[in-house]
Amino acid sequence: MFRAGNTLVFAVLLALGGLNRPAAAAGHDGNWSVLIITEKGDCDRAYRYPLAVADGQVRYNGDSSANVSGTVSSGGGVKVSIRLGDKGANGTGHLSGDSGAGTWQGAGGGASCSGRWEAEKR
Repeated sequence: MFRAGNTLVFAVLLALGGLNRPAAAAGHDGNWSVLIITEKGDCDRAYRYPLAVADGQVRYNGDSSANVSGTVSSGGGVKVSIRLGDKGANGTGHLSGDSGAGTWQGAGGGASCSGRWEAEKR
């Protein structure tokens, strides 16, 4: 049960989010494909999710009811959070040009996982 719920939770939050919400973050606006890679814990090995950034705000472009919040700073700093029921995860990292990377960690259902994420602008 933890794996299925974590797929969405960990993938989306690992996508994009920032430290501040300045309008100057528009350089990072657009559609992003985010690959979430589990390095520790009992979660699926990897997930790929679509996210969008608009005016420095992160939004999930999938079919789930996950609650995703985050921002991308004008300098590319990423900070994002995702919640789905009692499961959740947080990610941080950096976007530069058409790519980005960072780390994430999350917990729910009595288990925890962590790893890294990679993003590319589409």
